[in-house]
This record gives sequence, C-alpha cells and structure tokens, in this order.
Amino acid sequence: MRFHKSIPLLLTDELKAKLLTWSQQFDEVIWMDSNKYPQLHSSYSAILAVDAFTLIKTDFHKAFEKLNEYQGNTKDWLFGYLTYDLKNDVEQLSSENYDGLEFTDLYFFQPKKIFVFTEDSVELHYLNLVADEWQQDLTDIQDLSVEDEALSEEEAIKISLRTSKDAYFRKLDRILKHIERGDIYEANFCQEFYSENVIIDPVKTYQQLNRLSHPPFATFLKLNQHFALSASPERYLKKNGNTVVSQPIKGTARRHADAREDEDQKTRLRADPKERSENIMITDLVRNDLSRFAKKGSVTVEELCVIYTFKQVHQMISTISCKVDDKISAAEIIKNTFPMGSMTGAPKISAMKIIESAEDTKRGLYSGAIGYFTPNGDFDFNVVIRSILYNAAKKYVSFSVGGAITAKSIPENEYEECLLKAKAMRQVLERQNEYLEHD
Repeated sequence: MRFHKSIPLLLTDELKAKLLTWSQQFDEVIWMDSNKYPQLHSSYSAILAVDAFTLIKTDFHKAFEKLNEYQGNTKDWLFGYLTYDLKNDVEQLSSENYDGLEFTDLYFFQPKKIFVFTEDSVELHYLNLVADEWQQDLTDIQDLSVEDEALSEEEAIKISLRTSKDAYFRKLDRILKHIERGDIYEANFCQEFYSENVIIDPVKTYQQLNRLSHPPFATFLKLNQHFALSASPERYLKKNGNTVVSQPIKGTARRHADAREDEDQKTRLRADPKERSENIMITDLVRNDLSRFAKKGSVTVEELCVIYTFKQVHQMISTISCKVDDKISAAEIIKNTFPMGSMTGAPKISAMKIIESAEDTKRGLYSGAIGYFTPNGDFDFNVVIRSILYNAAKKYVSFSVGGAITAKSIPENEYEECLLKAKAMRQVLERQNEYLEHD
C-alpha cells in the first residue's frame, strides 16, 4: 500500500523551513517537531504529513466509535486532532460557550505523503499512487530558497481578552467555593485572548513562536482554512507496542536571566507544596484513567514531580505508564483517558461541568490533542496548549491559557501565571515586549 524509502539527510533549520514552505501547496498539512528536546519516550525527530487521500471529519456524536471504524478500515498512518469537546461523547456533557474558531470536533486524514525524520535521515512513506513523485518532491524541497524573515511591526495585531481581569477573579472565587464545599478538589480554569478581522502568516507565525519556545511537541497544523501553531511542551498520551505513557504537566515557574536565580527558581518549584499537590492530584487521576484498561498491576509512576526546563518556563512533569492487552483498540484507550486530566481537574466529570459554567469560550482544539496513529495502532498525541489557533476564512485568531485552581490558590498568583503562559503567543502576535493592559 505504501512505498518506503530511507535516505541520509541532515535535519537542519534550513531544511525545516523548506519543508514547511513546500507543504503549503496542500490543503492538509501536519508538521511535528521535537526540537531535539531530551525527554523520555521520544520516537522521531520530526514528521511531516501532507495531502489527504481519505479523511474523517465529525462532531462529537459517536466520534470515538467513528474513529475506531475509520482506523480499522484504513489500517494506515492517520494524522489529525481531537478537540476538548469530545468530552461530550465520553460523558453526558455539553459545550455551550462562544466559539469564534469553529474547529470540527474530530478531524483525521490519511496522507498521501509522509516524511519521518531522525537527525541524519528521512524515511519516506508514500502511497503507491504517488510513489513515483518522491524524487521530484525531494528535489523541489532542496531547491527552494527560503529567507528567515522575522515578523514585522506592520504585521502586529491587537489582542483582546474575552474575560476581564475583574471577571476572572469573580469566576475564580466561585470555583474556590466549589472546592470549599467539596464538589471538586482541583479545576483547570482557562481564559481566551483573541483578535477579529485579522490576517496572519501562519508559517512565519509558527516559526517565530517555535523560535521563542523550542518545545518538544511543536506542531504546525493546516486543515484547509483552520490552523494550529503549537508550542506545546506536554505529551498527552503515547502507545508503543503494549506500553501506554502519559506525561501530565502541573507546576510552572518563570525563567530568570541570572543563572543562579534561575537554578533557585527550579529548587523553589520542586519544593513548592501547592505545585506538588497539583501535580500529584493529576498523577493520581491519570493512574486511575490508565487502570481502566491496563493489565492488572502494570500502572507505574516512572517520574513524579520532575522539573523540566524550557526557554520560557520551568515545568513540573510526571510520567505514568502501563501495559495493555493487544485486543484493546487505540480509540478505546484514548476515550478512557479523554480529556487529559491536566486540563480538566479532579474529580474529572465534576470539574468539567464547573469549568464549562465558569469559562466564557468553547475550548475547541485548545486543550485537545494533535498527533498520529501508525498502521499497527500505535499513537502519540500532544496537549494543545501554548498554541495560536486561526480560522483564516473568519479572520479570527485566538490563544487560551489556564492554570490549576486548588484550595491553596492565591487569585493574584493564578492570574500572573496565566500572563506568563500567554507571553510567547502575545509577543509573536503583538510584536512587543510589554505586557497587555488589562481591563
């Protein structure tokens, strides 16, 4: 069904730029880049998939059932996304908030052409009907001339907040009252930053965002008029053979230019009782999710509250894994863990109901997942955070940020954490270094 070819090829920044430029001739594009970040359970340096042969595009109703059927019928590589609102297929929930982006709830495609990169080689996986094009494609890519063009001041856009600062504090107070009553013990509360009637250059915007953040799960997604430009540091879920791994992030600290202060900041984050409590709560939730399908006694916490450092922030990450039976489908594994606990709170269903009532925006692809399935049913998905989302037809651009609210949360600190997480996206879109003025 697919033609395979392995070729020595050094994956340079210049080649990455050429690949992205070349890919824009197609309506369906996914580029995923690890940015050489050292992390457990990595498989590839980068992957590019383009040009749909077949696809599935559906709302949440029976979405996982449809995905399972589609995957079973194709038995091939599939690339795409799961929006947060697939929660409505998993549980009796709804999504009624404002949606300026209008991403379909689930979208996957079977690419005609796939490039799988290590640092010094590429594997081509071309459907047989286009197998004779691989040499010309590589020539066309190599012959491209690309300039490292920075985004100009003229391309700057004004960002607005869907939720004012005062409204944020009122909503957070309501969430804290839920925690005090025992309805939940943690909730991930998010807010949207957006701009209307604007045109952005998706490729240049992604490149600038990636340059600022350099995360391990960077993604450029183009599906017709919808774009996701993601600088995600977080893995949602990966299956490799009989092993399933989740790596939730909970706990954030600002980077410092001074090396000693930066190291002290890591130490403080590692010891912070609130941040550790947040992380351990979600680790327990993930362990519970995995236990629904794991082989008995196989759920293991490989890392607990380990500090990882990125260009913008330090993050506290835990790694949880389990073993699964061959009979359990990939779609069933994902459905049993979706949405990821790091973006909901705990208990999960109660938290999702509360944050739906508190937030002003439908999450859509934000806090969903982008990734791929292999022909044998393995998969790898990121968490869509630190991401700019864009509907080119509506000229609507958006990014959202949030944080875990617990009984120990200090509202002012939670708000400042949101601004910290928003910083790279805001800098890229507004082309300035000052913080936003808030209502």
